[in-house]
Amino acid sequence: MDMTEEDYRKTWAQVSPIEIKMVEKLGKCKHQLGDTFRYINPYQRPNEVCFGLLHVLDLFTWRVIQGFPSWEKDDRKIYRIHCPSKLGTVWEMKKAEPE
Repeated sequence: MDMTEEDYRKTWAQVSPIEIKMVEKLGKCKHQLGDTFRYINPYQRPNEVCFGLLHVLDLFTWRVIQGFPSWEKDDRKIYRIHCPSKLGTVWEMKKAEPE
């Protein structure tokens, strides 16, 4: 597929932000239940989130952006991801509306 620079920029401008929200807290974490943050795009991560969690979330950013269905039977548009700590947190990831 040949894509012009203009086509590329139009496509990139349509990339949705990603919202992450803590929905379970099982152990210690600097974040609180309900905390919500946004990726501007898969390359512009939320600065306030710890690197361990971002490392795990980054594995799913492009799936979220592209609308690839998750394994969640109650809502295939949401990914529920556990932080790397065995007693950590669970976060929901989903496409967000641009601000």
